[in-house]
This record gives sequence, structure tokens and C-alpha cells, in this order.
Amino acid sequence: MAHPLHLTINVEVLTEAELTPAELATWQAARAATDHAYAPYSHFHVGASLLLDDGTLFRGTNQENAAFPSGLCAERTALFGLASTQPERRIVGMAVAARPATGDFVAVTSCGACRQVMAEYEHRQQQAIPLLLPGPNGSIYRFRSLSELLPFGFTADDLPQKS
Repeated sequence: MAHPLHLTINVEVLTEAELTPAELATWQAARAATDHAYAPYSHFHVGASLLLDDGTLFRGTNQENAAFPSGLCAERTALFGLASTQPERRIVGMAVAARPATGDFVAVTSCGACRQVMAEYEHRQQQAIPLLLPGPNGSIYRFRSLSELLPFGFTADDLPQKS
């Protein structure tokens, strides 16, 4: 007999004034990063910011390509760029922001591919990474863990063990 399973996702809805100073810096860096997005096709500029364990911020932006889907989202450019250049750094926070090329910031969540990559980095660190995403009407969603966005994520633990 089937048994229902109910999932709960914990998210806080905040204003900028309610962010900690480190969260505010990470949030503002993600918003500023949208200015450097390469989005000549969608005209949708996305920025991501990673707060590192030494207090520095590392940014990424969406990068489009005429040969769809060869581009990458801001979340993945930030994560892959960090792993390529500073693999010893740990991520202690992340923020994502998005806006049309000529407009104000909008509510958005990360795509499925980004959610999987984000969950991989959290699993890799064996430590939760808090996430800030833009909500409606200028609100900010705070997730205590990236894995909140992918409750049945696939990790290295799901792979068969080598004998």
C-alpha cells in the first residue's frame, strides 16, 4: 500500500534590512555581477556570488552562446570558476540575482542543472551552504542549505561502490 510522503522546505522571507552584514555584501555582489552577464540572446542577466571562508566574494554570471545550449548559468560559472582557481576555499554563503537587460530585478530560482551542481558542492564540503534568492516584490528568500532546493538530489553516495 502506498504511503504519502510530505516534504517541508524551510525558507525565510526577508528584506535587505534583515540580512546580516556578510549576507548583504553577498547579496549586493550578486546584483552587481549581473552587469557583467553575457546575455545577447535572452537579454536576461543573472549574477551569482559566493561568500568564501576567508570573507572574500567570488562572482559568476550567465554566459550565453549562439549554439544553444552551450552557455552556462551564473551559479555554475561561479562554482566551477572557484573550484578551478581556488579549490582550497570553502563556500559559506551564496546569493543569486537576476534582471532583464533593461529593467529591475525579478524573482527567480535556480534551474535544475544548477540545483544539482549546487548540491554537489555542498556534499563535497560536507557542510550546508546558505542561499539567498530573490523573491517577489523585492523580498529575499533565505535557505539554510542549498539542498533545500533539491530534496531528492543525486550524490556520490548514490553511485555503486567499487569492489
